[in-house]
Amino acid sequence: MAHPPRLGSDHEQRNGSWNHHPRRIARRVLHAAASRRGGARHRRRDAPERHRPGARLRGGQSHPSLLEAGLEVVAVDESAEMLAHVRGARTVCARAQELDLGERFDSVVLASYLVNLPDAALRHELLASCARHVAEGGSVLIQWQPPEAHDQWEAGRGSERDGVGIMMTELEEVSPGTFAATMRYTAGERVWTQSFQSRRLTVEDLAADLARAGLALDGFLTEDRTWARAVPA
Repeated sequence: MAHPPRLGSDHEQRNGSWNHHPRRIARRVLHAAASRRGGARHRRRDAPERHRPGARLRGGQSHPSLLEAGLEVVAVDESAEMLAHVRGARTVCARAQELDLGERFDSVVLASYLVNLPDAALRHELLASCARHVAEGGSVLIQWQPPEAHDQWEAGRGSERDGVGIMMTELEEVSPGTFAATMRYTAGERVWTQSFQSRRLTVEDLAADLARAGLALDGFLTEDRTWARAVPA
């Protein structure tokens, strides 16, 4: 269900500036937390003084950098196999859209471009889950494909990061605003592909989806707008 990483602009491909990099995600969590709390260190509402900010993730890819940044991490994924790779964080095997931990966190992260899923009902369930788990005064960090990113997609375009080649091999607009694509990944002699569908959302569409879930768009954390911050409405 997760979407692949962005191919990136020509500048990003030359300089390796990938906005989904785990360390950059960790910095964004801390930046969002500090900006919402006046720069003060904060913690989960029900945690003792010694605890650091909490974060909830879809999947565990970024959890080491979040832990290094001093965050208390809860990693959520529906795949037990994926969660088996998580170290040093609390794990929950569940579908993100059905999650209800009965806890609230200062920072909630919805990564992997899940907000661009074509299924509007599923998008709402995912954002409602984020709203259920973010504390008052907290932030929801959302990785999404802004409309200009979709407009730049083309089959045959690719790049390389950390020794892994990434190329979009197929692209089709299957219905107005909904794209089907296939990515090809290569690492040495290993090759694998991933197919997915993505809905082209405008900023107004994103804001409306957030509002239906009880959240408000508070701005963007990157120049290319691939990371958005939402707050409780």
